[in-house]
Amino acid sequence: MQLFWHRRDLRSSDNRGLFEATSAGETVPVFVFDRDILEHAAPPRVAFMLDALTALRSWYQDHGSDLIVLNGDPATVLSQLAADVGADRVVWNTDYSGLARERDDRVRDALTSEGIAVETFHDAIHHKPGAITTNKGDIYSVYTYFWKKWRKRAKADPYPEPAADDLASLSGEPLPTLSDLGFEEPEATIPSAGTDAARERAATFCGEAIYRYADDRDYPTKSGTSRLSVDLKFGTIGIRELYAATENAADRASGNEAESVTEFQSQLAWREFYTHVLWDNPHVVTQNYKSYENPIEWHDDPDALQAWKDGQTGYPIVDAGMRQLRVEAYMHNRIRMIVASFLTKDLLIDWQEGYEWFKQKLADHDTANDNGGWQWAASTGTDAQPYFRIFNPMTQGERYDPDAEYIKQYIPELRDADPEIIHTWHEASPTQRYNSAPEYPEPIVDHSERRTEAISMFEAARGDD
Repeated sequence: MQLFWHRRDLRSSDNRGLFEATSAGETVPVFVFDRDILEHAAPPRVAFMLDALTALRSWYQDHGSDLIVLNGDPATVLSQLAADVGADRVVWNTDYSGLARERDDRVRDALTSEGIAVETFHDAIHHKPGAITTNKGDIYSVYTYFWKKWRKRAKADPYPEPAADDLASLSGEPLPTLSDLGFEEPEATIPSAGTDAARERAATFCGEAIYRYADDRDYPTKSGTSRLSVDLKFGTIGIRELYAATENAADRASGNEAESVTEFQSQLAWREFYTHVLWDNPHVVTQNYKSYENPIEWHDDPDALQAWKDGQTGYPIVDAGMRQLRVEAYMHNRIRMIVASFLTKDLLIDWQEGYEWFKQKLADHDTANDNGGWQWAASTGTDAQPYFRIFNPMTQGERYDPDAEYIKQYIPELRDADPEIIHTWHEASPTQRYNSAPEYPEPIVDHSERRTEAISMFEAARGDD
């Protein structure tokens, strides 16, 4: 008898650890609500996770088993469960953040001290950290070089679901509620969770939108993205299964469509790149990846930070993104870059403030991916945006939302305003603003002035004369 410990792999199919465990004998599936991990959680993610666990548990029950759900220190409760069911082995899939690695080392020590064997498997990404390196054996800090090697490496096939006969026949206690875990209901609408929902999203995307991905992905109103980030975060779909779906799409492609499929695959590689960086540099969660000669003199501006959080900066594309975040626990990727650039380069506020807000509000928050994105925008990360290349939020809005459809969807105060006024809001007179949208605020900063200040701030950090 053995235990399989689910973590960020809330699925039965294409789950390497579960496959390896059940291949060796009768297996008890288990999930632990770890209080140390929950301290870093937030309502949108916990709500999605509970729904995903409900779907996973239903799958096990349909196969004559159940998902045992425990609450507490995994080092203690897994040892106790192993003793209760007579398990002599515990299996799980590897996680790569510093916090997860510390936890897993501690759990391993506790189990092995009790004579319980532990075995872990690489599952969450295609190529384990350390498998793609420079000629000197270092983890890449430039994505382009990583991508060239990543795309040439063979990808494993999806792993099959376990057979019912390989699962222990048992029943568990009901899942806790959000309030049981100490969380309030999220203010946002959470997407449907579970493998069936993830597969539906993947099938919809790979059936049509993936062929326009290269052209549409930067436009928030074109439905050009997969919306699978939350499924990859919680592992409700396996990375091998998703990659196989993209390869099948490539086989069906004609003309330039195959290039769009490759562009989407490159986004999967970005996710993996940031995971490798985090594994090699766990300190990036709280520190800049890139060092400067002097500290960056970020501004301490609580009022501006709150205006950014509330979508009240007077920069329409920024505010639309921040309001989408509140109501959907999601934000389009192009908009994520715009709002991150605005916080760090227009408001001159430390990227960690933005990272923490995203951590609280995103259902798909992923430590590696979000940290990499924020540090890219702040010019402090790997392969980062050069400090002197600063997004103009008005130009970005006009380019990627020319008719202001996205802006009007999330900012009701601007729904009757002409797109031309919206995209020139920073230049409009007080009278023009009042006549077009009297309840929408004026810009809280002057972009041109702040661009100059941002460059000076980074030059001072660089030690430039």
